Amino acid sequence: MDFNWKGHASMLGANTMWGLMSPISKIIMAGGAITPLVITDLRIGGAMVLFWITSFFQKPEHVNHKDLVSLFFASLLAIVFNQGCFIFGVSLTSPGDASIITTSMPLWAMILAAFILKEPITGKKVLGIALGAGGALLLILGSGQNVQIASTNGYATIWGDLLVLFAQLSYALYIVLYKDFVNKYSLITIMKWMFTYSFICMLPFSANDLADVHWSNLQLTEIAGLAFIVIGATFISYMLVVVGQKKLRPTVAGMYNYIQPLVACIVAVCWKIDSFNFTKIVAVFLIFGGVYLVTSSRSRMELEKYENCSNKKL
Repeated sequence: MDFNWKGHASMLGANTMWGLMSPISKIIMAGGAITPLVITDLRIGGAMVLFWITSFFQKPEHVNHKDLVSLFFASLLAIVFNQGCFIFGVSLTSPGDASIITTSMPLWAMILAAFILKEPITGKKVLGIALGAGGALLLILGSGQNVQIASTNGYATIWGDLLVLFAQLSYALYIVLYKDFVNKYSLITIMKWMFTYSFICMLPFSANDLADVHWSNLQLTEIAGLAFIVIGATFISYMLVVVGQKKLRPTVAGMYNYIQPLVACIVAVCWKIDSFNFTKIVAVFLIFGGVYLVTSSRSRMELEKYENCSNKKL
């Protein structure tokens, strides 16, 4: 088995920055001037501008009409449905519910890859995903940040949980369906069109929130936090995701989703709003053990090669 360092480093980097985004977003929104919808729109709009500017410094690349349509649907799955459903879902349910449901993404990636790409579901993969999910749940439920599970508040909580679940399913579907498509064009070309479509789709829902923001009243720390979210946790992260998507199998790429609660936990410990204990040590070993098992499991091509070699020996 060849270990693709570039693919693994890319997914680790992207998910690390997404993990950092969670506590930084909480600090920014604590003042009340910035809403979740505004942050989402700034992420999408800011990244769109940065990708278009970057595209002017590379060789022009023509995208045919059929592929532009494909990129539109890719933007719906990877950005609009993923981020939009998550934000609206969290507003209807609790952060605890949302955090737990996000651990389902690698499972969806494995199931969808099995049906669509005919990737085998092996014992190693199942055990790896179970270990990773267990580690993530230990971090979430054992957090000192008073994570609460939503009580039965009628249909609102149910719809919120379903929206968060759909966000995970949407992203898993994207990394499976578009694994080969992302090799057709440069990552800058792919991202500039995906974020352009996403911005157009999201703007009608966020225009009022954007207009209500008093930008002149923002503190320097809030501006710095927004800059990190747009540049690091969106512009750079989504480029890294495409690299990881090209180099890794969908199930392996999806496993790095478990890095996000780990990073959020480390930040909380560094900021002295949480403590590092034995439970968290166990969680770290479970997460990285899960990633190792899924990474070391055989792909469809490797299994076919192994079976062909066995048949030749017979």
